[in-house]
Amino acid sequence: MIPYSRQNINTEDIKSVKKVLRSDFLTQGSFVPKFEDLLVKFTGAKYSVTANSATSALHIACLALEVKKGDIVWTSPNTFVASANCALYCGADVDFVDINPLTYNICIDRLEAKLIQSKKLNKLPKVIIPVHFSGYPCDMPKIYKLSKKYNFKIIEDASHAIGSKYKHFKKDIKIGSCKHSHISIFSFHPVKIITTGEGGAALTNNKKLASKMKIYRTNGITRNQKEMVKKSEGPWYYQQIYLGFNYRLNDIEAALGISQLRRIKYFLTRRNKIAKYYDSHLKNLPLNIPFRKKGVYSSYHLYVITLKDNAIKGKNQSNLFKKLKKNGIGVNIHYIPVHTQPHYQSLGFKEGDFPVSESYYKKAISLPIHPGLSSKEQDFIITNIQNFFL
Repeated sequence: MIPYSRQNINTEDIKSVKKVLRSDFLTQGSFVPKFEDLLVKFTGAKYSVTANSATSALHIACLALEVKKGDIVWTSPNTFVASANCALYCGADVDFVDINPLTYNICIDRLEAKLIQSKKLNKLPKVIIPVHFSGYPCDMPKIYKLSKKYNFKIIEDASHAIGSKYKHFKKDIKIGSCKHSHISIFSFHPVKIITTGEGGAALTNNKKLASKMKIYRTNGITRNQKEMVKKSEGPWYYQQIYLGFNYRLNDIEAALGISQLRRIKYFLTRRNKIAKYYDSHLKNLPLNIPFRKKGVYSSYHLYVITLKDNAIKGKNQSNLFKKLKKNGIGVNIHYIPVHTQPHYQSLGFKEGDFPVSESYYKKAISLPIHPGLSSKEQDFIITNIQNFFL
């Protein structure tokens, strides 16, 4: 089976992990701070807070922004459930904004229209979580401009997008730099651009937010006297000042992340090369290849094709998916719209609420893309897709 994505581990990664295994500390040692410093250096953000998953990072980001019962958080229906669940963990309500039919990201026009209507109803969101789907950046300058007008905070779900960037006034803006947001979230799951096994990170330029997220990820506990509510009783002393969680990344994972980050340029170059090859060989078939705009650089976490509405009878998503799977090609579908999940339907959402996301879901297939995908494997995938339409 050719997987749709997988980790790329080399001898340097193994050496890095072994170094921790032979050290005195497997957790709460020096490797986590070093990895956080390297993420700061790579993105240009001021602060980095790692966590044991992107889901945990999203949760502590919401907590740091004081999302609570009575608040409303908006995100995209075309995402993994964690982008919405993080708000529910805080007791807040969740709503969605449908996607742009070209980028599959949150639609700016629909977002603005919904904000206008929500202001009239006095139901504006406290936080909006745009998702950089597949690694393609959302239009962050426009979202940031709307945040100033409608007074909401922004958490970028950049789980797919470490290494992605966009131009703004002729300058390259890296995803994760938080130039147009309050917090950005990365994922280091094995199928992502770089991996720590499991793991995630929250980047921010706000010192107070960074401090709060560090406390929330460590059971709500601080040893910093400046953050304590009452006077310290000695060098052993700590205080729990929030109801926090054990969301820490460990040093074994951080050591792998450090090594992986050294090769991120190679990973990004390989993914873009594979995507370009797909583009050139699939563009004349009755399907849509990923939309790209000048000045935007994608990490290509995913390579998603969608079958055109006027495709030949019987040449639909289901049949193509089954054919590719049968021939050992590990395709996937990203994503089943969050609002159609049973839990969210129990909250009042129903099919038909966000038609663009639902239409996209019924036509989309994620093709294999990862640095280890060989030319022979990619040609095999392309040939199978071409033959399907004969």
